[in-house]
Amino acid sequence: MREAIYYVAVYLRLSRDDIDSSTKAESNSISSQREMIRSYVREHEDMELFDIYVDDGYSGANFDRPEFKRMMADIEAGNVNCVIVKDLSRLGRDYIEAGRLIQKTFPAFHVRFIALTDNFDSQTADNSTKALVVPVKNFINDSYCRDISQKVKSSQRTKREQGKFIGAFAVYGYRKSEEDKNKLCPDEYAAQIVRNIFAWKLDGMSAQAIALRLDGLGVLSPLEYKKSLGEHYSTSFRTNITAKWSAVAVNRILTNEVYTGVMVQGKSGKVNHKVKKTVEKPKEEWVRVEGTHEAIIAREDFEIVQELLKVDTRAKADGTCSHLFSGLLFCGDCKESMYRRVNRYKGVSKVYFICPTRNRGQGCTRHSIPEEELKEIVFQTLQTHIAVFLDMCSQLEHIRKMEVDFEEVARFDKEIERLRKEQEKYLDLRAGLHEDLKTGLITETDFKNFRAIYEKKYEEAKEALKKQEEMIKKLFRNGVASGVKLERFKEAMKLTELDRDTLLCFISRIEVFENKKVYVEFRGKEEFHKMLILQDYVASKAEGREGAAV
Repeated sequence: MREAIYYVAVYLRLSRDDIDSSTKAESNSISSQREMIRSYVREHEDMELFDIYVDDGYSGANFDRPEFKRMMADIEAGNVNCVIVKDLSRLGRDYIEAGRLIQKTFPAFHVRFIALTDNFDSQTADNSTKALVVPVKNFINDSYCRDISQKVKSSQRTKREQGKFIGAFAVYGYRKSEEDKNKLCPDEYAAQIVRNIFAWKLDGMSAQAIALRLDGLGVLSPLEYKKSLGEHYSTSFRTNITAKWSAVAVNRILTNEVYTGVMVQGKSGKVNHKVKKTVEKPKEEWVRVEGTHEAIIAREDFEIVQELLKVDTRAKADGTCSHLFSGLLFCGDCKESMYRRVNRYKGVSKVYFICPTRNRGQGCTRHSIPEEELKEIVFQTLQTHIAVFLDMCSQLEHIRKMEVDFEEVARFDKEIERLRKEQEKYLDLRAGLHEDLKTGLITETDFKNFRAIYEKKYEEAKEALKKQEEMIKKLFRNGVASGVKLERFKEAMKLTELDRDTLLCFISRIEVFENKKVYVEFRGKEEFHKMLILQDYVASKAEGREGAAV
């Protein structure tokens, strides 16, 4: 029997990029490649099959493939001295790396390389084929891969901008719609867990305490829940055999805007089609589309949680919930978060808040105020604010029935008037630069610098003006009562004592000054200001009509 000369490695590869038609899918299929090469080996008596290496589902854009690496290890060990592929693109589509393999690496290990349908055999190929034909074909394969990558990115970008979900797995709390895989629908079980997480955070629980409670209740972590549904999902965050809830996982849910019905995608991307590494993109490059799916969490609650996450919300001694004012209470002078202290004397406990800066020797005073006294001050202030607001609503609700001219109200608004004048000022300043440059008052460099400054200031004023006008338009469009949570205001008026839910709903910040002077900052203060303007406008119109009648 004739001794085999070539120990053949049959290399097969197929990726999704290669399947763009049924005909091509069939010709490139793993079984088709295998049978073609096996037939070729059987026809050559000087060849003996050593092993078959299959990378199914791997791109040819790079060589980070498990079976390719295994084949190279066998080549380096001297077990293989011939590699056969269906065509050059099966080996890889990276122009530079494929060329290095064929022209340097394989020859260095005395490996014969054969690409059947490209009619290339390194043993018989002449210099022109090696130096010209093969590089050109590799370049074409590389260009094909780059073109496919660009088309895929373009298609994904279009879908993102349309608000279509293009991820492989739905975010925890949602599932892909049966009718449309690019649309998210609430997964009622997981969605309730998400609601609980937000509710517990609003109650003052830390992320770690929430994670411990979920584990204690036997709630499956997002990874384990996906696995229980039969999804082949994996993550780099897993640290145990059975993944548990963690503070990181809880915070990831608490900061995900998707739960408010907003689709946010494109947060990261690959460096290029040849490198698998992904990089985080700046926030301004994210694709954000509102109203693409049903919200699990109210926008107002989500925004309150984001504010709470920015400040220290230390838990009480039992390690579960933080105190009533956690994340809201600050020193009026140094702006530091105030600390809660408990004094115990002869069996009596007294709770009060102090500024911590003095203890660190940084000059501020204690600003001490008893907890019960602070509760009473804040509660009375809140009740007064709500009473004024409800009275204002009752006066303004009929505004929807009136023929009110927006431009006239906008002229009545001093802030809008100021911003319009500010815009005009920067336009005039920018226009005057040309004359200053001509007369030599400023240099070309000064001209460019001042123009950039004035344009920036103009755009800032323009955005601020747009925001102010949109606020009034929203009140016009929705009406005063429907523009706010009127029912929640009415319910708050029935309360006999302060609770955290009400506190977070209406108040964004509390500052304590010396002599127990307290400043309370309410949420929606800009909208409240606009309502005052509308009220003044309606009152002025009424006075005008009365004057005309007299």
